[in-house]
Amino acid sequence: MALKVLSALDSARTQYYHFKAIIIAGMGLFSDSYDLFCVPPIMNLLKRIYYEKASVDHTVDHNYTVVASTMVGIALLGAVIGNIVFGRLGDRRGRRNVYGLALMMMILSSVGCGFSVCRTKKCVLTSLAMFRFLLGIGIGGDYPLSATIMSEFANKRTRGAFIAAVFSMQGFGILMSSAVTMVVSKSFEVGSKNLTEKHAPEDADIAWRLILMMGAIPATLTYYWRMTMPETARYTALVENNVMQAAKDIQKVLNVPMSQIAEDSPLPSVDAPSYPIFSKKFFRRHGRDLFSCAITWFLLDIVFYSSNLFQSQIYDHFLQLDKARNVYEETFRIAASQGIAAICSTIPGYFFTVYFIDRIGRRKIQIMGFLCMGIVYFALGIPYFYWSKKEM
Repeated sequence: MALKVLSALDSARTQYYHFKAIIIAGMGLFSDSYDLFCVPPIMNLLKRIYYEKASVDHTVDHNYTVVASTMVGIALLGAVIGNIVFGRLGDRRGRRNVYGLALMMMILSSVGCGFSVCRTKKCVLTSLAMFRFLLGIGIGGDYPLSATIMSEFANKRTRGAFIAAVFSMQGFGILMSSAVTMVVSKSFEVGSKNLTEKHAPEDADIAWRLILMMGAIPATLTYYWRMTMPETARYTALVENNVMQAAKDIQKVLNVPMSQIAEDSPLPSVDAPSYPIFSKKFFRRHGRDLFSCAITWFLLDIVFYSSNLFQSQIYDHFLQLDKARNVYEETFRIAASQGIAAICSTIPGYFFTVYFIDRIGRRKIQIMGFLCMGIVYFALGIPYFYWSKKEM
């Protein structure tokens, strides 16, 4: 009967619950990208608050560069650990419970980032780094579980589009982080008195905390919605061996009649894998696919995260931060550049993939993506001195 359950999931017509699953799983990635990509404009605020001399003459202090890189890198380090730990727990304890645990860690860490309240600069930044690391672990746990949940709920015909739609929420998370930062910056600029270019006002210390804590809102909503969903039927049937419960869940959420799931003819049984993960037999069967997927994602992330997280440094010449009237305008410009990049490139790329992935195939669309990225970065990198001219 387990095979009947899988067949019912694969052949189920596309319906409301599939789109609900896209939103719920996608909101996790939405929260992830918000928490990761709100950091560049926030680091500009921290620079002006704690490294005043570096910002007055528009040079970058060595200590600030180390701190900025640490704040970015420590969350990504946590994400690596979270992927491994929560991915393994998801196979042992179930997607639903472990996904909720990852979201809860994200919520508490986002709030903790905002409450990094100490008396000294070193204490504040150390506390912030610690919470960013914990936040990264939660983000790392959310990544694989969001994709797994959607793939296990999806039908066969549109599985690629559904998973791509879940990941497209990353683009909207970047856009939202930019929008929130722009609104907060403009609000504090309007509400502050005696703003000068040389000094960051005291309320700037509140602004960056508020932006970070706003990341807890989508994660909290996602946690509530996720806890209302049942465990994925594939996990219930194949891992927990509770086929009847899986059949009931399918009938409830996907409106699949029980007669379609009930066992009406003998089907060949499928034995559970008798080899442990990362064994020689595992690598013989899945090693090439695992390595290929991991290495392409690794290469993509080098470009994706470096160009997005260090965007303000890469395009510093075009942002013209030295002409900004105050710290809030600087932060506004950095956030606006991130939002423009998301609207003009990241989000359209996601939409293209959602529409075409089940039409032209996963492999071809991935090759197209890497080819396009290669052309763009060669065009930007080779004539670097031309783009960096003052008159450009």
